Amino acid sequence: MADIEWDRNFALEQSGDDEEMLAELLVLFSESSASDLARINDGLAAEDPVAVADAAHSIKGASASLGVEGVRKIAAELEKNGRDNDLSKGRELAAQLAALLKAFDGQK
Repeated sequence: MADIEWDRNFALEQSGDDEEMLAELLVLFSESSASDLARINDGLAAEDPVAVADAAHSIKGASASLGVEGVRKIAAELEKNGRDNDLSKGRELAAQLAALLKAFDGQK
């Protein structure tokens, strides 16, 4: 499995060195990424590459803003595959993404 690669210092900088703000951002990230992951899985089930790409794009942006590079990389790959109309690795990448997000939730 890929590594989370979280730069907590970067995330803290993004929240103005405010630990409470960072904690709130992490909760929002957890909630939004869970919703986006569900959208990815729904898109895969429906064989809808646009839905997969759009939801992966959302996770990619949120994870980048918090310095969660491992999640960003997988989401970027999933987004690119969706944009290329190629879902052949979709389930595998979605499973990796789910595992990373779960591991990240346990790390905060």
